Amino acid sequence: MANKLTWHGHANFEIITPSLNILIDPWFEGNPSAKTKSTDLSKVDLVLVTHDHGDHLGQAIEICKRTGAHLGAIVEVAKHCIAQGISQDRVLNGIGFNIGGTVEFNSVKITMVHAFHSCERGFPVGFIVTLENDYTIYHAGDTGIFSSMEVLGQLYKIDLALLPIGGVFTMDPRQAALACKLLKCKNVVPMHWGSFPVLEKDTKSFQAALQEFASGTNFIEMSPGQTIDL
Repeated sequence: MANKLTWHGHANFEIITPSLNILIDPWFEGNPSAKTKSTDLSKVDLVLVTHDHGDHLGQAIEICKRTGAHLGAIVEVAKHCIAQGISQDRVLNGIGFNIGGTVEFNSVKITMVHAFHSCERGFPVGFIVTLENDYTIYHAGDTGIFSSMEVLGQLYKIDLALLPIGGVFTMDPRQAALACKLLKCKNVVPMHWGSFPVLEKDTKSFQAALQEFASGTNFIEMSPGQTIDL
């Protein structure tokens, strides 16, 4: 069975491996792009949260409680989730982890990296997720472009980058395209667009900017609810 990726709209992705189902920023209820309800998910093994804004924390707490999934988050967000009823033994590292740190969950490695954004607790982050077959996914979370993305590109062979392009709250299309050059990512799926009226309505500007800055990165267009093979 190949690894698969489902986009549930906004920054909400589901990574499906032969043995695990991993959710990142599981915002379902209230997400105008989502085609699925959180209660429709029967198998969830791990939930990763980039920061505590409602459109990213989403239904993480409810999903972990209902399915018994583990939670991966920065220490302060993990503490908040434990206070809301997630069992501490279901939190990676017991208390969460922090920027630069790597934890392992059933042969999947999750490295927490920084993002430039805002939040109420801790700091906003992204994740480098290395699957069992070494396929490496970078979920940038909500962020502006930053020059040390080049360092991430040197440290990790990024097969797929999930990058926000919406502007206003995150990188815009040109910044995200330049980020691909810095990251040296093989493939990119744009996210965080189309879900709010103020965000980019489509990916046309991003595709044009990608040809300008990072023509060697393969653009993958996804629509909410779509699943692709990795």
